[in-house]
Amino acid sequence: MDTQLKKGVLELCVLSVLKDKDCYGYELVTEISKSIEISDGTIYPILRRLTKEGYFNTYLKESTEGPPRKYYSLTEAGERKRIELTEEWYEFVKAVNRVIKENEEKIDNLILERGNN
Repeated sequence: MDTQLKKGVLELCVLSVLKDKDCYGYELVTEISKSIEISDGTIYPILRRLTKEGYFNTYLKESTEGPPRKYYSLTEAGERKRIELTEEWYEFVKAVNRVIKENEEKIDNLILERGNN
């Protein structure tokens, strides 16, 4: 997946994962990586920014595997932001699908032309 496209949806992915459960940073990376290839360095700046904007609360929790982990939990503002971004995402996907469908024949012809060259 294109890097710029990925960056645009990661905020929504982080908010969506935190909808159902609190997570620590690496856990978020692992969860999102099941569907989208990402690195630790991509998620942590998003977590810092969204925490600063009031979308997450954080707390430390002891770990049996090392130092305490910083957990993130969605605030009410974070839930509102998640809903807003989800609605925007679905509208965007519908619009892109509409454009693709309207231009499908042109796209098919371009693909065929490229295949013949």
